[in-house]
Amino acid sequence: MTTRRPGLDPELHELLSDMPLMSHLTPEILTRLRQYPSTPVESLLTGRQAEWREVTVPAPDGAQIPLSVFSPAHTDRTTAAPCVYWIHGGGMVMGDRFSQLDIPLEWLDEFGVVVVSVDYRLAPEAGGTTLVDDCYQGLLWVTAHATELGIDPTRIIVAGASAGGGLAAGVALLARDLGAPAIAAQVLICPMLDHRNATTSSLQYSGVPGVWTGEMNAFGWRSVLGGLTGDEVPAYVSPALSGDLSDLPTTYIDTGSAEVFRDEDIAYAGNIWTAGGQAELHVWAGGFHGFDALYPQAHISATARRTRTDWLARVLRRQPPA
Repeated sequence: MTTRRPGLDPELHELLSDMPLMSHLTPEILTRLRQYPSTPVESLLTGRQAEWREVTVPAPDGAQIPLSVFSPAHTDRTTAAPCVYWIHGGGMVMGDRFSQLDIPLEWLDEFGVVVVSVDYRLAPEAGGTTLVDDCYQGLLWVTAHATELGIDPTRIIVAGASAGGGLAAGVALLARDLGAPAIAAQVLICPMLDHRNATTSSLQYSGVPGVWTGEMNAFGWRSVLGGLTGDEVPAYVSPALSGDLSDLPTTYIDTGSAEVFRDEDIAYAGNIWTAGGQAELHVWAGGFHGFDALYPQAHISATARRTRTDWLARVLRRQPPA
C-alpha cells in the first residue's frame, strides 16, 4: 500500500483537527449518520431574494422523486433564466436535496439562475442505475416544464459534488446517448467516478481516517452495485468506464491533491480532451475531499469557489439568452 501522500493545506489542517474522522463505513454507522439533520433550508435562504417550491416527479417504476426549485424573486419573468440542476453528494448512501445547497445558491445570487435540486433514491435501498435514472427523470421534467419555471432550456447546467458529481457525469452521458435533453455545461466537483477504487490516490487515502477514505468509497460502491462486477457495471453508474467521452457538454472538474478521487478526476478530464472535448481541470494543492463545502471560510476554499463561479460566468456569457 502506498503510504506517502500529499499533505493538507495548513489552514485546512488546522480546521480539520476539530472534526471527528473515520476510516470505515458500516451499515450501523450509516444508520447513525443518516439521523443527523441536514442544514435547514430556511437558514440557507435567509437574506436571499429567492422563492422556493417543492414538486414531485414520477419515476418509471412509480416512485416519487422530490425536486426543490429555487427561483430569483422579483426578477423580469419575460427573460428566461439559466438553470443549475443540482445533484447532492453523500457517497450515494446519504444526504438529501438540501446537501451542499449553498454552492448553487451562490450562483442564484450571482447570475439569477433557477436552481433545481433532486432527491434521488439512495443505496443500498436502491441500487444499479436507479440513482442516475432518478436524476435523469428529474432533468427531463425540468426541461418539459421550462416555460413554467422561467428557464431557458438551452442554458441548463448539470452540477454536483462528490457522488452528485459522478451522477451528474452519468446524466450527461445518458442525455448524450438518448439524444435529450440538451445540457449546456456540467460542473463536476470532486466527482465520484470510478467504482474500481484502485488509483494511486485511492490507495494513498486508505488505511487512514479522513472525510472520505478508500474504505468508505468501497462501501459506497458496494451499496450501489451489489453483486455487479466487471462488464455488468454500467458506465452511467461508474462514468470512468465509458470508452467514449466525445460530444459531452463543456466540463468543469475540480478536486484536491489530498483526496481519494484526485486521480480518477484527472483521468476523466484527460479522456474528455482525448475525445476532442473541452474540460477545465483544477487540482487544489492540499485540498481534502469536499474541503470547500465543509470549510468555505478557508482561503483555499474561497479561491476554489470563486474560480468555479468565474468559469460559469464565462460559460453563460458564451450562451446568450434564447
